[in-house]
Amino acid sequence: MTERVPTSLRPFYADWAGYNRRTIEGLRTLSDDDLALLVLSVRDGGGEPWPVWAVAGHTAAMRVFWLCDVFGEPGAELTPFEGDTPGWEDDLAHPRTAAEIAGAFESTWAIVAGCLDRWTPAMLGDEIRRDEAGRPSEVHTRQSILLRLLSHEAYHLGEINLALGSNGREPINPWPGREWKLGAPAWFREGEHPPR
Repeated sequence: MTERVPTSLRPFYADWAGYNRRTIEGLRTLSDDDLALLVLSVRDGGGEPWPVWAVAGHTAAMRVFWLCDVFGEPGAELTPFEGDTPGWEDDLAHPRTAAEIAGAFESTWAIVAGCLDRWTPAMLGDEIRRDEAGRPSEVHTRQSILLRLLSHEAYHLGEINLALGSNGREPINPWPGREWKLGAPAWFREGEHPPR
């Protein structure tokens, strides 16, 4: 019997929707004081530490940058990040609310989900060249961008959780054990929302 290869990438990245949902749920619980906590790490190009809200906004914005700006996917106009960078996540003088940050994750997830549904395993090796003034040319594949986004999100959520935890706040848990218990339904860990 021959195994059928899925026609979309969704099965290969099934848990990502659940990580995204739990991140959004956690972001919604943050107070303005939580969002103002500084994430103490060095940023590309230097500068001052960013508050939690800016790190979270940057994380969501990179979905639009890589998938829409670099790979030409649709949907940027339905997010807060429809233009060139820098975007609102870079305007540190205008703090964003938990609702705005959660909304940014929700609207940019629609782009990711669309790619996971439309892209096929055969498309993972498709290359695109990225040219930017002052930088060497780069070549990226669809696979490298998906892995970049997934690891980028985990990296920055780790930074956010370090800022929250070191200030006595509850961190955002993208992998609560209850969702992987034996017998737990797959939608519990994979789903964007529970079935109705």
